[in-house]
Amino acid sequence: MATKTAKTGKSSKSRKAKSSGKAHRSKAVESQVSMRQAARDRQQRRHRQVIYLNDQEWAAVRLYTDKFKVKSRSALFRESVLMRIISVLDDCQPTLF
Repeated sequence: MATKTAKTGKSSKSRKAKSSGKAHRSKAVESQVSMRQAARDRQQRRHRQVIYLNDQEWAAVRLYTDKFKVKSRSALFRESVLMRIISVLDDCQPTLF
């Protein structure tokens, strides 16, 4: 026999039936969830890099971010550094002749 809870007044049997319906997912939904989790794991940044700037460099960064309304300085630094690295690596590719 189902018992009633004090707060909701609903029986425990009806609560179990509702929760079991939410817990059951189709295989297509599970595969989408696992694909999203895999993509998130690949994109997660795990390696921390700290840089120090002198007063003039910091003033230049602040001027740039204020002028161009940059919301994320870390994204600015990351994109700038990686663009420089990629361009140098492209120029230094080995040649056959």
